[in-house]
Amino acid sequence: MTDRVYPSAKPTTNSNAAAAANPTFPATKAQLYGATRPTYRPQPYHRRRSKRRCCCRLCFWLILTVLILLLLIGVAGTVFYLLYRPHRPNFTVTSLKLSYLNLTSSSTLNSRFDVNVTATNPNKNILFAYDPTSVSIFSGDIDVGDGTVPAFLHGKKNTTLLRASITGKGMALASDDASRLKSSMKRKSGLALKVKLDTKVKAKMGSLKTPKVGIRVVCDGIRVTLPAGKKPATASTSNAKCEVDVKFKIWKWNV
Repeated sequence: MTDRVYPSAKPTTNSNAAAAANPTFPATKAQLYGATRPTYRPQPYHRRRSKRRCCCRLCFWLILTVLILLLLIGVAGTVFYLLYRPHRPNFTVTSLKLSYLNLTSSSTLNSRFDVNVTATNPNKNILFAYDPTSVSIFSGDIDVGDGTVPAFLHGKKNTTLLRASITGKGMALASDDASRLKSSMKRKSGLALKVKLDTKVKAKMGSLKTPKVGIRVVCDGIRVTLPAGKKPATASTSNAKCEVDVKFKIWKWNV
């Protein structure tokens, strides 16, 4: 009869496999997600960085170019001012006479004015060349007469007298404008008038010529009483003040 041999101890198991199958708690991140999981590696952004660098360089050079242009314009303007010392021409209404101002029952206006305007060029190195100048006389915002002054050359340090005959023949007024004009004509202080001149002018400095620019002159503070007979009435121009407005046309914008 054979003897049976029994093992004296339990067979040993792989501790690492058991630990992997039954992880201890709290488990580590390697145990939870698996130590063999591939890690994420972000891709390089070379293309995006290169595009951003190109945009930054373009903006830098554009801003630098604009700054250089502004600097050159400023230097040129400073040199021009120091050489020529430019000043705007001055205008003064020296005389205004009213021959007649009639408003019919049908709101039709007939008028005649004779106005003298003195233009002064204070520049000793610049002369002005004026196009024909349109002259209008207003009472408030109502046009009561129009005329024209021929083109003229305004010399250096020169004073020029401009004479214009302003007429209004058969001018039809709106009913509201006619009513306001009638009430203004009855005032004891006289009829308030405003002279407006519109033209274009260019400056000449030796061989240098500037482009033509628009110029508007508005002279306010004139009063006149209506003539009683055939003799024209002389307006009071002692309080008249003229403002000169130069208009630079850029495309379709006036500056």
